[in-house]
Amino acid sequence: MNLILLEDRDFISPDRVRLQDDRCRHIIRVLRAKPGDTLVCGRKNAKMGTGLIVSIDRQSIEMQIRLDQDPPPPLPLTLVLALPRPKMLKRILQSLASLGVKEIFLVNSRRVEKSFWDSGVLSESNIQRHLDLGLCQAKDTLVPRVHLKRFFSPFVKEELPELSRNKKRILAHPKAQSFCPVGLNSDTVLVIGPEGGFIDLEVQTLVDNGFEPMTMGARILRVETAVTALVSRLFT
Repeated sequence: MNLILLEDRDFISPDRVRLQDDRCRHIIRVLRAKPGDTLVCGRKNAKMGTGLIVSIDRQSIEMQIRLDQDPPPPLPLTLVLALPRPKMLKRILQSLASLGVKEIFLVNSRRVEKSFWDSGVLSESNIQRHLDLGLCQAKDTLVPRVHLKRFFSPFVKEELPELSRNKKRILAHPKAQSFCPVGLNSDTVLVIGPEGGFIDLEVQTLVDNGFEPMTMGARILRVETAVTALVSRLFT
């Protein structure tokens, strides 16, 4: 945990917080902090800075907070991702939060198993937990927004055109002829399919709505590897 992520409810005064949950236990057991130590802290969707430990016991920690630094800038990327299997989704959410992706749309596809949509990983609290882990890893406070879209065609035809207006539109597709650019660093909507890829009809629907199929080469990557590789390739 490279940053202690603070919630509004943690503040007992404008510049003082009390922690009594897993963050408290992490500070005590892992960081082995003691009164007088200073930790890197940040308030969700606000500034970052430091926390001076003023008191500590087995149940709680109080810190004097000074937040005067901006978080790192977000990537100009909207990611549309076919819902992966739950275990993989946990890791992907953490990675995306660490990389600075702030708009994530999880969508359905013919090759997405129906049972994935019933997974507890998709609960608001579980999604937030994995996003928080990614933010703490990367020293960031801006929480990504995750949107669940269970119907592929209505989303692609009715919502995605507006979301992608005046942005580069890329469909990651291993059979494409064009290669994905390197260091694009501009407003982009990136669509990544499920394990096994989108079916032909889904690919055509995306192409009809302005998305250009692009590849990174002959290797077929697992979704979680492809997500990190593509984001890193586009934004260097």
